[in-house]
Formats: sequence, structure tokens, C-alpha cells
Amino acid sequence: MDISRSRQIIVAGAGIAGLAAALAFARRGFSVEIFERSESLVEVGAGLQLSPNATRILDRLGVLELLLPKAVHPQSVILRDARTLTELARVPLGASAEQRWRAPYLVVHRADLQAALLEAVSRLPAIRLTKGAELREFSGDGSGVAASFQAPGGTTADTIGLLLVGADGVWSSVRGLVGGGGSQFHGELAWRTVIQSDSEAGRAFASFASDNAVNAFLHSGSHLIAYPVRGGAAFNLVAFTPGKALAEGWADKADIAMLKRAMRHTAPALARLAEDAGPWTAWPIHTVPAKSRWVASGVALIGDAAHAMTPFAAQGAAMAIEDADTLAAFVADRSGELNAALAAWEASRRPRVAAVARRGAFNHFAWQAWGPVALARNLVLRTRPPEKLAADLDWLYGWEPTLG
Repeated sequence: MDISRSRQIIVAGAGIAGLAAALAFARRGFSVEIFERSESLVEVGAGLQLSPNATRILDRLGVLELLLPKAVHPQSVILRDARTLTELARVPLGASAEQRWRAPYLVVHRADLQAALLEAVSRLPAIRLTKGAELREFSGDGSGVAASFQAPGGTTADTIGLLLVGADGVWSSVRGLVGGGGSQFHGELAWRTVIQSDSEAGRAFASFASDNAVNAFLHSGSHLIAYPVRGGAAFNLVAFTPGKALAEGWADKADIAMLKRAMRHTAPALARLAEDAGPWTAWPIHTVPAKSRWVASGVALIGDAAHAMTPFAAQGAAMAIEDADTLAAFVADRSGELNAALAAWEASRRPRVAAVARRGAFNHFAWQAWGPVALARNLVLRTRPPEKLAADLDWLYGWEPTLG
């Protein structure tokens, strides 16, 4: 194999997973070509939570210092009863989290993370980004891969490398080409909006919730998460409700009556946000089956392309970042044994991702519980000390990668 090919990585997708992968490989001595099918990198969505298992890696990749000026360090996660707004439990974050888990817990606007990743990528000459280029076909073997992209203007861009990294999201083209199957609608919608802190809706929200915390309002059949972004200048709100599948794509407009019905029995101040905090965008929650393929000869899927999961553990971005860094480490450590490296990486990652998915399922069950189960949940939360709640997350936030 050509020695230049042995150090070339091809990445399909320039979202969080793809940009993190490019940085992780470039910092280990590889050259990287990123191909993004969109003409412009406008990150959809709103806020996201970056727990210490993610920020620890972002620090190593040279991204954290670029992100911090726009990020917020929440002081706690506060669980509240949505009907009464009563505090049920509090998980300490802030300096306590950084000391416990050796990295900060941050909340950020998704666009700010994308901008920091792009800035870090632009500083490394080993990375080249091409926009408006969609993967058409590829072929791989144990020593490398050849890929063909339809480039801007209808031309074809052919490239070869050691590995093709599929980081093209929940509706991944790469997953389809390796026989990984399609995503599945989970049966719920995520309603998202961002309100300015100094707006009428922002001031109303701050009157009954902490303006420097991740606030979780628990309710029968639905729940709402809210936290500051943009350095505290805005609040990110996301409500989860049952709903019907929308058109394929991340965002769609939907009848706000669904959201209002889901929140009608919450505290009046909270229920009014359905009307006052808009416009809301409904995102259909899709997942990828747990047994879907992650690797093929010369190809590896990461992030949502491999294992899109529900957002109830707030770990989607973190899992993509973990995937990116660990994949680069395994490939670099097993030079000349690509397929063995991919198999070992997948074997190391699947138990971790499965555990995070189970945590998300548990959170969903507990936060949207009904009747006696909700009463029991509230009792347990009220009696569990903050230190114990933090300790329950050591396995998640204190995680460190190993090569196995």
C-alpha cells in the first residue's frame, strides 16, 4: 500500500462527530479529508450539555479553550416537580464537578461548539474540509478504502485512504452503504426553543427556576429541560412529549397544540411557556437499532451514524466525541492491522454505549412516571443526598478511555 494512503483518513460529515474525529486523527499524525454534504455548516438545534467525559477530550483536542468564552458552568442539576415547581433533588456541578471528575460540566449552544471545532480544525494544516460533497460509493479492504463523492458543480471527487469514518448522523448514507439499516422513530418529539434572558419570557422563566443550573421539570408523560447558553444571555428550553413521526430531517414545524396539551397540568407559570417562549421547533427523536453494524472493511461509523440514542441521558454529543477520540487511538495504536483495530474498538465501545442508552431509558421512565411510581420517585429523590446523586454518575462522567 502507498505510504501516503496509510496515513490518510476520510471523514464523511462535518458535524460534532466528524470534526472531533478529524482533530483526533490529525493530532495523532494522520492527514484528514472531511467531506460534508451540506453547502454551508449551519448547525441545527439549540443547546446541549457537555459532561466531563466530553470536555476532558475536548481539552486534549485543543477545543475547550476556544469554547469556554461562550459556555456556561452550571452550578447544579435541579430536579423539580412540574406541577408544583418544588425542588426534589439537586446534583452539584460547578467547581465540585470539576474537582470530582477532573473536567468541567458545561452547557453551550450547539452552534458555539461547532464554531469552536471548526476553529480548531482550521488551525491544523493536516485537515482539509470540502463542503457540498455527498458520498456516492466506496470500496474497502483490510489495507484501505477508496471513496467517491459528488462534489460541487456535479463533478466527482475520488479519494483513497486508510479509513472511511462515517460521521454523517442519524440518517447516515455510510450506514446504508455498509448494510446497517435505517433509523427508527422513537415515538416522541423534542420541542426546542431559545429565549433571551432579558426578554419577557426569559424574565418569567428566571422567576421560578435557577438561571445558573440545568433545570429538569418532571411531569407525567412529558418533561422539560432548561439551562442557560451563550454565556448566560439566553436560555435553551427543550420539552419532550409523545407525538407522531414528522418528515425525515432534524427540524419541522408542528402544531403547538400538542405541546400545550402535554403541559396543561403543570404549574401555570411553566404551562404559559408553551405559548410565550416560542416559536418552538419540533424534532422527531430517532434511534438506530442496537445491533446495527458499526464497522466494515475499511469503514467505521461513529456518533449518531452508529448508535443514535434518545437524549434522556444528555450524552449524544459526548458519545460522538468519545467515539472519535477512541477510534483514532485504536487505529494509531494498531498500525498495519486496520480491521483488527476496528474490531477491537467496536468491542470496547459497545458496552459503554449500551450502558449510556440504559441510563437514558431509566431517566425517561423516572422523569415521566405516573401515579404511585411518581410519588415513590419523589420520595426517593427527596431523601437522597446530593453527594450520593453525584456518586451515581462517577461511571459516566469520570470515564477515561483505554485501548483494551
